[in-house]
Amino acid sequence: MKRTLPLFLIAGSALLAGCDHKNTSAPAAPAVNKADAIAVVNGQYIPKTALEELEKEIAQRSHGQTFPKEKLVDELIQRELLIQDATAKKLDQAPEFISRLADARKALLSQSELQKFIADHPVTDAEIKAEYDSKVGAEKGVEYKARHILVKTEAEAKKLIAELDKGGDFSKLANKSSLDGKEAQNGGDLGWFLAAQMVAPFSDAVAALEDGKYTKTPVQTQFGFHVILREGSRPQTPPPLDAVKEQLMPYLQRQKIETMLKELRSTAKVEVLIPLTEDKPKAEEPATIESVEPTAPAESAPAAENAAPADAAK
Repeated sequence: MKRTLPLFLIAGSALLAGCDHKNTSAPAAPAVNKADAIAVVNGQYIPKTALEELEKEIAQRSHGQTFPKEKLVDELIQRELLIQDATAKKLDQAPEFISRLADARKALLSQSELQKFIADHPVTDAEIKAEYDSKVGAEKGVEYKARHILVKTEAEAKKLIAELDKGGDFSKLANKSSLDGKEAQNGGDLGWFLAAQMVAPFSDAVAALEDGKYTKTPVQTQFGFHVILREGSRPQTPPPLDAVKEQLMPYLQRQKIETMLKELRSTAKVEVLIPLTEDKPKAEEPATIESVEPTAPAESAPAAENAAPADAAK
């Protein structure tokens, strides 16, 4: 016998879309004609829209996984059978069900309100351009291209600087001496980066150099001692508007929603009936001399040393 596994964990809203049962807590769903149905169960039509909603949900939640239409229809039939059986048992009249249905209705109403607000107040191209100009296009910065040699001790770094002063090849010295495994394979090349991407002593040293110059004194960071060669610099190029438009859109939508919610709150009468901060337990009152029984002195334990947090890696 062929068995079809239920898809309840994948999709849920089609459960509501697929039923046409009357409920005293909510308006009845529109009547479904046979021409607009995919199946009939005990005289109850399952609308084509239920199948469409189920397909959409599965596409969104199953990361591209698809199911045969036969299985989806069978799923909706199973749901309809469960709905009819639950209704016959009057489970829809249970207090817990009515409460959960009311909560679901509130959630759907709030979502519908936000969706309608966004549809009525769409983000315009002019608003996106203004946001881009003020937050993205206005960003000014410098990118650097550099190489480095990382060693354990200051003495080693000074020795490398002395070899560079004699005309030594920076890339060859990096390949030979650097502890930074990745850069040791490509002459210490770090590529292009922003100063903020490096730890402060390193980035400060790079910014202070001229293009084509290397540090004359070792630069110490938590990783060791560096000899740095700044190969180039250029103004930071902000991404084009089209590249960030999709990222700016939801941000501007949230701003509009926040403004709308503030306006609603300002005209509403709201009273919070519960404390919003937890009361901290009262500190115990210090005992008086009279209340303390004399005891033998205890040896005090040594205080634990607090280790300083390590700096963030580059």
